[in-house]
Amino acid sequence: MKKRLIALALAALPATGFANEFAPAMESYLDRNVMPWATNPVLLDALRAQNAANAAVDQARIDELDAAWQGEIGTGATPTIDPILSNAAADFLRQQVEASGGAMTEVILMDSHGLNVAVSHVTSDMWQGDEEKFTQTYAAGPDGRHFGEIEKDESTGRYQSQISFTVVDPDSGEPLGAMTVAVDAESLL
Repeated sequence: MKKRLIALALAALPATGFANEFAPAMESYLDRNVMPWATNPVLLDALRAQNAANAAVDQARIDELDAAWQGEIGTGATPTIDPILSNAAADFLRQQVEASGGAMTEVILMDSHGLNVAVSHVTSDMWQGDEEKFTQTYAAGPDGRHFGEIEKDESTGRYQSQISFTVVDPDSGEPLGAMTVAVDAESLL
């Protein structure tokens, strides 16, 4: 009965989002269910490696990578997507999504430029650096957090929100990148 009432309440929401009244629940979810594994060495190592490899990357190269990623979606050849989707950090993220029992639907790990480092599922683009999930987190420093609107995902028909935060080096306290966790709205209630 409770799930049915929740589903009815969520169904009454506009499909395009609404004022984020769920921020306290999202913050609680983040602290309880994500932060305990968010600085796992496999994630930190992947961030450090990509930040080093991309230290001199410019916007033109970022745009090339993003265009290549978008052009590969739905094709048989995915040389830009494969290394991001099939690495140890991506495997770890998929394990976290699976362990959440449906509460988490997707996780994206981004480097200091906002480029995908590891993803649990293919994203629509490689560069997140121009989106609030990155501009409101990494750019805000070590304590950066952003709680997105709850919106209906047209592909699944489910309501979800993105919880994003700065990933910090536990040794130095310096920001390494950002992470976004898409959470099914019912898990926030």
